[in-house]
Amino acid sequence: MGGSPVRRRQPWAFALAVLISGIVSGCGAIQSIVPASDYQAPVEAPPQLILEPAEFKTLPGWRADVLSDALAAFLASCPVIAKRPADQPLGYLPEHGTMGDLAKICAEARTLNTKSTAQLQFFMERSFRPFHVRDGQKRDGKFTGYYEPLLRGAWQPDARYRYPVYSRPRDIVVVELEMFDPDRRGEQLAGRLVDDRLLPYFDRRDILEGALQGRQLELLWVDSAIDLFFLHVQGSGRVLLPDGSHVRLAFSGRNGHRYSSIGRELVAQGVMKVEDVTMPSLRAWMTANPLAADQLMLKNRSFIFFRVEKDEVVKGAMGVPLTAGRSLAVDPKYVPLGLPLWLVTTDPLDPKNEKPLTRMVVAQDTGSAIKGVVRGDLFWGFGAEAEARAGLMNEVGVYYLLLPRK
Repeated sequence: MGGSPVRRRQPWAFALAVLISGIVSGCGAIQSIVPASDYQAPVEAPPQLILEPAEFKTLPGWRADVLSDALAAFLASCPVIAKRPADQPLGYLPEHGTMGDLAKICAEARTLNTKSTAQLQFFMERSFRPFHVRDGQKRDGKFTGYYEPLLRGAWQPDARYRYPVYSRPRDIVVVELEMFDPDRRGEQLAGRLVDDRLLPYFDRRDILEGALQGRQLELLWVDSAIDLFFLHVQGSGRVLLPDGSHVRLAFSGRNGHRYSSIGRELVAQGVMKVEDVTMPSLRAWMTANPLAADQLMLKNRSFIFFRVEKDEVVKGAMGVPLTAGRSLAVDPKYVPLGLPLWLVTTDPLDPKNEKPLTRMVVAQDTGSAIKGVVRGDLFWGFGAEAEARAGLMNEVGVYYLLLPRK
């Protein structure tokens, strides 16, 4: 350790009344189906980013990682980094460095012998300095997982394939708040223009009740509303067609409404305990209670739009291919995209939560549910194991930002 922590408070509150006026709570129909409780969400302190200088020798598991896998993920971000102005800040603090600092590291990384673990460790230790990240006095954060799900669908609707996957409507207006306030980096608002006023876009209920019908936005139809809901949560996936071929769907946009966790809703209703909320447990409950599940899904007013992706890879918010087990979705307000991090958490497949999961990952994606200083969503890839890890991952952990050395 050494040096004084670097502190930054959450930017001052910014609101557009014209948008907030249309954002209200979803219908409470589920109240009549599941028992109520006295649960109240804890009041959280405003986020406060603190960076504590550290050393590589103090990072748990540092010598055991397969850095060649991590370096490949880092190099995937380098073409995007190289296109940015060299003097563009990586983040909001001087310690973050600039795009030029990171571009120089990228150039040298391309020349490395990836088979030499010692050389890779020496390169990382010479090029970066680790900073332990915490939120105020909170050292731990939450780490979840996501994957590329497989759905079943068809190009045309019928009695089986009844649930449409929508492409992004042309009338969505996205406001990059950073253009109005530099402290709002990574924040967006989305709405629609009505009589020269920017109003909230249609929410999940509006869309499911037909707000987008007749506009030819349906890409294809799938056979499960629950599977489609989890596709929205994951942000991308594959659809298996009746002829055995498949289509890859990629994230194309969102309606601008805040993501609401259905797991948190079931905890609030007394249906589940916090520690029991996983993707498999949520899916099982929804499958066993289809009518209540329909109402539960409406609680999440956020809605995701997709596009058909021709590339055989999953891309994140940076527009680069994601690497299974190495790409992390973060909150870009606190973690600059393209930076490597050292993740310290536990293996989601360990029922005792004792097996460590320590590795270098790269911030390459974002998510509407990934908000906060110490918060991450690890991409696990495609297939049964990826689904199992992502579905069960709800781990406590910490991370270290690896920032370019000056």
